[in-house]
Amino acid sequence: MAAERPLGAPKFTKAKAGLIRRSLQLAFADMKASMGYGFVFSLPYVLGGIGFFLLTWLTGDSYWLIFAAFGFPLFGPFAAVGLYEVSHRREAGLPMDWRAIFGAVSQQRSGQLPWLSAVIIMIFLFWFFIGHMIFALFLGLSTMTNISSSLEVYLTSSGLTMLAVGTAVGGVFAFIVYAISVMGIPMLLEREVDFVTAMITSFQMVLANPVTMILWAALIVVLTLIAMLPLFLGLFFVFPLLGHASWHMYKEAQA
Repeated sequence: MAAERPLGAPKFTKAKAGLIRRSLQLAFADMKASMGYGFVFSLPYVLGGIGFFLLTWLTGDSYWLIFAAFGFPLFGPFAAVGLYEVSHRREAGLPMDWRAIFGAVSQQRSGQLPWLSAVIIMIFLFWFFIGHMIFALFLGLSTMTNISSSLEVYLTSSGLTMLAVGTAVGGVFAFIVYAISVMGIPMLLEREVDFVTAMITSFQMVLANPVTMILWAALIVVLTLIAMLPLFLGLFFVFPLLGHASWHMYKEAQA
């Protein structure tokens, strides 16, 4: 990335028709032209996913999945920056250079991106706290049982209500994380802007284009879940696709 970066947040227009399709088309082109980078930035998540799955299966302790959940917002943005930098360099006609690309990732450690990651972690912490409260509220007085092996507890009226409320509350938190990061992370890579401004601008853009941006969020969730089914190996394709497409969504949506 060039040393001179634009100052302040960009202006976004109303999402154009076909924004998602156009972004995915550009992402496919990036993937074909730079498959090695996609593999490298996806590899830690494939290996990490397999590792946490094996730990959960061997130990029977689901709290390993909590560590995995915290790991993504902590390290995920830095891997995304690498893919954004690849797309940026192709878009600007710059040569592909491993040192420059990893240098762009390394530079973010002393920038605003760690602060955004910290905010996401705090949201996750509050999310888990609220989740425990919801569980205690609806199932706290139930007969003690192993919820990992006795799934029938979820089929009771209290269990179904807990699932409904928990899903609704979780959806709100997930939307907040998505809304502040979907445009905020690429903005911090491209521009000289503080993380608070990046989060607010990203959130405003999502609110101004709810249909397109919620559809994009749903597509991310569906593709990620599908990618995780074959022992996380699908992330080798889906992670770089979504990373490159997210950059192009950010660029194509600008005025």
